[in-house]
Formats: sequence, C-alpha cells, structure tokens
Amino acid sequence: MTLAVTFPGQGSQAVGMGASLIDGSAAAKAVFEEVDEALGEKLSDIIANGPEETLTLTANAQPALMAVSMAALRALEEKGFDLGKHAAFVAGHSLGEYSALCAAGTFSISDTAKLLRIRGNVMQEAVPVGKGGMAAIIGLEQADVEAICSDVADLGACQIANDNGGGQLVISGDKAAVEKATELASEKGAKRALLLPVSAPFHSTLMGPAAEAMEQALSEVEMNDPVVPLVANVLAAPVSDASAIRSHLVEQVTGRVRWSESVQWMGENGVTQLLEVGSGKVLSGLARRINRDLKSVNVGSMDDLDKAMEAIA
Repeated sequence: MTLAVTFPGQGSQAVGMGASLIDGSAAAKAVFEEVDEALGEKLSDIIANGPEETLTLTANAQPALMAVSMAALRALEEKGFDLGKHAAFVAGHSLGEYSALCAAGTFSISDTAKLLRIRGNVMQEAVPVGKGGMAAIIGLEQADVEAICSDVADLGACQIANDNGGGQLVISGDKAAVEKATELASEKGAKRALLLPVSAPFHSTLMGPAAEAMEQALSEVEMNDPVVPLVANVLAAPVSDASAIRSHLVEQVTGRVRWSESVQWMGENGVTQLLEVGSGKVLSGLARRINRDLKSVNVGSMDDLDKAMEAIA
C-alpha cells in the first residue's frame, strides 16, 4: 500500500468542526491555541460557535480549515502516525496546499496561519465585491469549457479555475463573462451550470494583485523542503524544493487547481490509499469519481482515528 495525504479547501468549513479533537487530544488542542496566538484573536471561538457567515469569510475560513486539518493530524500522530514514514506524497486543494505543506514541515503552524490570513484578505480585496464571479459547469469536456471561456472574452476575463474531476469544472472571472459562459454551457448540453455563492473570482487572472501580495508574504517566511513531495495544484506533479514551491504557491493564486490530474497522477504513480485530513469528505468524494481504484478514508474527528489507522496500517 502506498499512501498520499490530502487536505481540503474552502467550502469544507462548518461551525463546530474539530470540536471532538479539542476535547479528546491535547496535541490537537495545542494547534488551535497556536493559531489563536499567531493571529492575535480567538479564531477557535468562531470555529466552535460561529456565526456561520463570520466563519465563511475567506480570511477566517482559510486559517480555520488549516487549524482543523493540523489538529486532526496531530491527534493521528498521537496514535502512532508518522507522515514522513507512512506517506509518499501530500496534496491539498487550493488553500489545502498550505495545510499539506505545514503537515510536511515546510511551514510552521504559526506562519501558515498568518500566511492564510493574508491570503484570505488579499484575495478578497483584489476585486471589488460584485465585479467577479465563479460558476460550476458539470457534464462538459474541458475543451468545450475552454472554448466557451474564449467565446466570452469580449465581456472580460473567464477561465477554468478548478478541474475537480468527475466532469466538474469551475470557471472564474469577470461576473458578466462568467454569467454568459454559464448560459452558453447550458445551451451546449451541460448537465448543470450554476453560479456559485462566492465572494471573489478565485484562481483567475483578476487575482493578480493578490498574487503579488502573496509573493511578498512568502518571501518573508522561512520555508523548509517538505519531508515528502507535494503534488502541486498548478503542476499536477510532485515538487520537493522549497524555492520552487514558493513560486508555485504564487502561481496558484491566479492559476488552475488541477485536482483531477493530481489525483490521476498519484494513482498512476503507485498510490493506492488516500487519507483526507480535516473537515468534511469533499476530497474523498471527488477521488471516487476520478479513480475508483483509489481507496479513501477521512479524519476529521476523534471517532475517525482508529478507522484511519486500520486503513493505513
């Protein structure tokens, strides 16, 4: 068995996530305390009690999801899990890439929390509210969606932001262009084409100012080579050099999250088991659509620990 450990992205957050980890694991509780201290506020209170709209704010959701992922990992480590020994690769969906790198020792928890707070803020501020949009297109080939994005270029930026697998693509860009692309996708036979309730056009060229801000922020943070390679979003291939990872994290702000290709690459290169660490089961669900031969198990609460250790034993 060859294991890859994956970390979820924005959208997997939920009020109360990680509560059993705080109650059941001293190491997990320490993660939340470290994140609170790094940010200078009690993000753990927002995670535990909400309100949901406050947790969902990009600047909160990003460090919050990382905190839960790292808390779950620390609880798993108390059971004997060692990422460096037991895993061949790590990967994360968008912000999950930062969780993956924290887990693999590239960043400290404190630095990861600060970076994700900055990332959330600059991504939100890059485009005025109401100017950008994102939409999910289900049931069309990638080439067809790319052609649609080209067809609406006169209305503004529009590109594929996420290739999530199972025929699910997400487009992002100027609101008018994305809305028109959604209409064209329906006309071309998409099973579903719907605008997403997001606050900014993530992973599009409109995020250029955010990419510049992250380049600056990343240049000021100590980075180590990960203990196992990261299958990078923008490459759908492994990278182990910290300086290269820094560049790819900057690219990722405006670039495509090549999740389907990343999972396919892992399956084609010996991975047989995925371990999703953090809130929810989104990545496990996507993995089933991308490669049915890959087994997947998730860890988001104390109840999941024993089952996960059995699966990866």
